[in-house]
Amino acid sequence: MSLQENPIGIFDSGVGGLSVLREVRALMPQENIIYFGDQGHVPYGPRPMGQIQDFSEAITRFLLAQNAKIIVVACNTASAAALKYLRETFPDVQFVGMEPAVKPAAEKTQTGKVGVLATPATFQGALYASVVERFANGVELFQNTCNGLVQQIERGNLNGDETKKILEDALHPMLEKNIDTVVLGCTHYPFVIPLIERIVGEKVRVIDPAPSVAKQVKRLVEAGEMANQSGQDGNVHFITSGEADSVRSIIKVLLKNDVKVETVTWKNDQEIL
Repeated sequence: MSLQENPIGIFDSGVGGLSVLREVRALMPQENIIYFGDQGHVPYGPRPMGQIQDFSEAITRFLLAQNAKIIVVACNTASAAALKYLRETFPDVQFVGMEPAVKPAAEKTQTGKVGVLATPATFQGALYASVVERFANGVELFQNTCNGLVQQIERGNLNGDETKKILEDALHPMLEKNIDTVVLGCTHYPFVIPLIERIVGEKVRVIDPAPSVAKQVKRLVEAGEMANQSGQDGNVHFITSGEADSVRSIIKVLLKNDVKVETVTWKNDQEIL
């Protein structure tokens, strides 16, 4: 297989990165993709940073062994914990990561008040602190970790009472503070944008970073002369460290597509077999 035909590697703690995959597919349908969902360890949010680094390094090694030509860390938590570490560990590999879209939110807000929904590890990471320091001057940020929301989305529960309550508990206090923008700082959260929009109303903008991430992937692939020129739609290979049938059923809900899912196993949480 030529470099151009090699796949784009995308990974996340679970199905959240499918929100990024969806945008990459829309922008670059000819590209082959290998998607790794680490359902064996989901959620990453409450885990120690060092452990997330270990998982991310092992997954990167696995994707590189599958000839991935670029790695997309389609997980805000893994990006916060491990992106800098991955770039240092694999200096010859190009990585695209996630960062909360605080900059466009700060540029567009009229009230100067912005809500940010993300996991604890994302809020604790240096990446988030750096983004806030650089771009949020004069803007008041209201943060919520939406505890349990990732697990609800992993179950395919996009509209249920539990999911609604988690989001209402997060968003209603922010709305009382007069926010006019909500930043989604977790790749799982775009799958509940319709529910978020119902809660916040049409006057509040909801920012999904996935389209911008897909554009950056496209820029790097083209700049590195790695774009697939086959003229045919590429293949997507789904891999999970969890239970294949349950992941397959969730992908069907989220992407409206019936796919094959391959299962791999972890050895001592250090190596993927």
